Amino acid sequence: MPSIQKVRNWYAQSFEELTELPHPRIPNELRELLINAQRKNSNGERNGKMLLQNTENPSLVGEDYRPIARRNNVNSRRYFVLLDDNIKWSPEIYQYNKHFTKCLSIIKRRHDPVVTTVAQGINEYKHSRQRMQIDSSIQSFLDRFYMSRIGIRMLIGQHIALNEEPSRGNYVGIICTKTNVRELAQEAIENARFICEDYYGLFDAPKVQLICKPDLNFMYVPGHLSHMLFETLKNSLRAVVETHGSEAERFPPVKLIIAEGKEDITIKISDEGGGIPRSAIPLVWTYMYTTVQSTPSLDPDFSKSDFKAPMAGFGYGLPLSRLYARYFGGDLKLISMEGYGTDVYLHLNRLSSTSEPLQ
Repeated sequence: MPSIQKVRNWYAQSFEELTELPHPRIPNELRELLINAQRKNSNGERNGKMLLQNTENPSLVGEDYRPIARRNNVNSRRYFVLLDDNIKWSPEIYQYNKHFTKCLSIIKRRHDPVVTTVAQGINEYKHSRQRMQIDSSIQSFLDRFYMSRIGIRMLIGQHIALNEEPSRGNYVGIICTKTNVRELAQEAIENARFICEDYYGLFDAPKVQLICKPDLNFMYVPGHLSHMLFETLKNSLRAVVETHGSEAERFPPVKLIIAEGKEDITIKISDEGGGIPRSAIPLVWTYMYTTVQSTPSLDPDFSKSDFKAPMAGFGYGLPLSRLYARYFGGDLKLISMEGYGTDVYLHLNRLSSTSEPLQ
């Protein structure tokens, strides 16, 4: 499909720009320091402490895959060197990092509309094959593709924030060490209600009851959490309005409950929007599935960074939100009572022991 080819070309161009970035000229003294430090690290020691062993890929087991360390009795190659903080870097290194960060900024902007462009490509595919849904192989590919994209943008955003943006209290790059869940939830509620009122021409959108401790803080990426809260709230508000009719004088409120556990922060969003038939629940996790009769036309320039559809019609809200939750070891689950309403459970892992869920 033309849109998919466009995205492929963006990735090819970005890869080429990164690989062709000129390497810095390192002074001999610094080069010797780096080589010696690498030798120390390869022996697994630094300041008398053993380095952690490299983690093997659990998906590749058996005789077909044997790590270099096991084959050659040496440590696997590491792509970093542990150094003391008081090392003096040469101007060439600072200049290289500046060029590298600028290159990443250009790449990040180029890939802002990837989600919308891929969505357009899926539309093109469905129209060309005259299909209503995509098959499981495409669904699986999109899950892996978007999860990789979240990881790549996380790394790029972190590098740019650390190098270019002014330092902010409680922030390390794009990670907030004290993310206030109540404040983010309140902001998401206001945004979702505003869009609901605008879309349906309402004077007052359904109310959202927020139950949360005011001082509930944990370490997270606020941008990810805002996206998940906005998308799930938007779905609930839409279901309530369409079930009870936009002419209704009063709507039943949506309840947003946030609880703190030892392992998880759990967010429950309950609505009285009529629920989902049990047979349709697996479909809500598929891309481009929507209950809206006609999918709106996609504008590639609209909301490039986070793909926030105006109200509904693209079928990306839930599957993408689940990937954001799973990226840090959490999950998004849905339980529905057809004829009454739906409960969405958003589990956010608060432990720092989770690994990136690459598939």
